[in-house]
Amino acid sequence: MFNSNRIFIMKKAPSIGSLSRTLFLPFTFLVIIISGTLFTSCEGTEFEIYSSIYGNVTDYETGMCLENVSVTLSPTNKTLRTEYEGTFVFEDLEPGQYTITVQKSGYQPNRKTVYAISGETSRVDITMIKISEY
Repeated sequence: MFNSNRIFIMKKAPSIGSLSRTLFLPFTFLVIIISGTLFTSCEGTEFEIYSSIYGNVTDYETGMCLENVSVTLSPTNKTLRTEYEGTFVFEDLEPGQYTITVQKSGYQPNRKTVYAISGETSRVDITMIKISEY
């Protein structure tokens, strides 16, 4: 007995191939977003590799700041003059060992060794002894 008035609609179960095609675009989009995030997040983590050295030059006996003192940084041979307050600053230096030499008319030259550390600022205060007039 066969009833011809009934219609059977069979739904085909999705195959693995059609499922993978359905998920391909969202998965690809997700991979692109994640990889872009990984690569761009590295850009903000730059490390400071340069150093700075600053300090004051003062009179040994009086403690007064000395202006217009010649300050030389070796081995770079950068030279500058102290400000009114006896201050000096050397910036954008490679990490390493430096020698600071100070000279001013009427005073004995003096020098100090300082180590510049990557990303840090080092302070060096130097005193100068007045040459006696005898």
